Amino acid sequence: MRWDRAVQALRERREAGVLVTVATVRGHSPREAGAKMVVTASELHGTVGGGNLEAVAVERARELLAAGGATELVEVALSDKAPYRHGVQCCGGEVGLLLEPLPVVPAVAVFGIGHVGLELARILARHDLDLHLVDSRPGQLTPERLAVLDDAVAAVRVHQVPVLPELVLAELPAGSHVLVMTHDHAEDAALCDAALRTPGLASIGLIGSAGKWARFRRTLVADGAPDPDRITCPIGLPELAGKDPAVIAVSVAAALLGALARVPS
Repeated sequence: MRWDRAVQALRERREAGVLVTVATVRGHSPREAGAKMVVTASELHGTVGGGNLEAVAVERARELLAAGGATELVEVALSDKAPYRHGVQCCGGEVGLLLEPLPVVPAVAVFGIGHVGLELARILARHDLDLHLVDSRPGQLTPERLAVLDDAVAAVRVHQVPVLPELVLAELPAGSHVLVMTHDHAEDAALCDAALRTPGLASIGLIGSAGKWARFRRTLVADGAPDPDRITCPIGLPELAGKDPAVIAVSVAAALLGALARVPS
């Protein structure tokens, strides 16, 4: 598989990898600058030249994968006088390999694409993540209404579910962050209950006041929902007040993106 297709396949499978690029070449080398290879825990796609050079790259890339390391440059000498761990490669040059981790991007699901939900989607769509938009109302997820997301950086996935939108929870990838902000408090309540019973979610947020949450919490406890205090409500930054949909969306997005930045990749 070509390296660019491998990167896309990893994104779709939500699997981490490392992109290895021949960044610099001095003297002779088996591949030219710009050659690329994708390394995963069990696969290789493309080549940066084989032999000791490639073995060093693969070994270091997998160390980065295991440790969650950052981008780095690895210098490899191609001389019979240089130390080798994986056989002699004496092309006579020196190669700089750029190793760039390809982490699994965050997944965020917004339930309820009303005024606030759409403004929030516009903000989150500017970031590298998997963005799931869910609504039970047919008019909220039309191509015309979502045209504001046409230039999204995020991978946007639309779920138009006329009944039981909580069924979408089981389709979300492990580690998803869920934000509940539908037009209907009964729908919010059903989603909160279902989210608490869905394994593998990273976080659950509910739009609303402290009073709304107090009522919801009592119902969730009475219904035997596990660990209701996993739900954050109200959501957003407390210091960013305002009831305009755009202000609320900025507040919620800032809190979420801050939390994502604190999570190790």
